[in-house]
Amino acid sequence: MPFVHIELIKGRTDEQLTNLMKDVTEAVHKDTGAPKEHIHVIIDELGKHSYGNNGEWRA
Repeated sequence: MPFVHIELIKGRTDEQLTNLMKDVTEAVHKDTGAPKEHIHVIIDELGKHSYGNNGEWRA
C-alpha cells in the first residue's frame, strides 16, 4: 500500500492539485504495479513562515 507525501507552496488551483494526484497515482501504479485503489497521495500546502532555507523564512 504505497503512500506518497508531497509538500508544495500554497497557490495551486484545485484542478492543478487534482491533476497532480491523478498523475502521481498513475505513475506509482505503472512503476510498482500497486492497485490504484491502494495508492494514497497526501498533499500538504505550505504557507508563509511554514519553512525556512539558509536561516531565512521562505514562501
